[in-house]
Amino acid sequence: VLIVMFPSILFPTPSRLINNRLISIQQWLIQLTSKQMLAIHNQKGRTWALMLMSLILFIGSTNLLGLLPHSFTPTTQLSMNLGMAIPLWAGTVITGFRYKTKASLAHFLPQGTPLPLIPMLVIIETISLFIQPMALAVRLTANITAGHLLIHLIGGATLALINISVTTAFITFIILILLTILEFAVALIQAYVFTLLVSLYLHDNT
Repeated sequence: VLIVMFPSILFPTPSRLINNRLISIQQWLIQLTSKQMLAIHNQKGRTWALMLMSLILFIGSTNLLGLLPHSFTPTTQLSMNLGMAIPLWAGTVITGFRYKTKASLAHFLPQGTPLPLIPMLVIIETISLFIQPMALAVRLTANITAGHLLIHLIGGATLALINISVTTAFITFIILILLTILEFAVALIQAYVFTLLVSLYLHDNT
């Protein structure tokens, strides 16, 4: 619980008339991301702005903190990611059925479908709808877990190769540094992708 709550401490609420550079950069990045993400939404969709920004900040900071040595990354747990994905997905679907009932039901049957294929297509579209939160959670879990596993394996290989061949160990160490830089990028990209997909599900339902 403490690990999950910790990232929120890193984003202090500004309490001064003139902010310092760190908070100014933080606010600029949040505004830039929110403008880009909410540009496609109507007025109803933009009411989710705080939720979407909180989500991207939480996932991004949790992923980055997980790259620190001897730390734990909650986003490598499928249960944690499903706990975020299912309520958000369900919220967008319920919003769609509440405000755009006809359009939401129309997604289950594309226009111009031949009569014999109607039952099959309805089943396929229903399954694809219920797979959406699983896809969100599994994508995030798989990417973060794979990156951490690669870092762990290459780090172990570097330590083992020091006693055998210093040159090979040095090359492996360079690969490890490059992979770590890549993982920093992946940590932020996966946070953005997760939030963007939730935003797109919301856009389809508002």
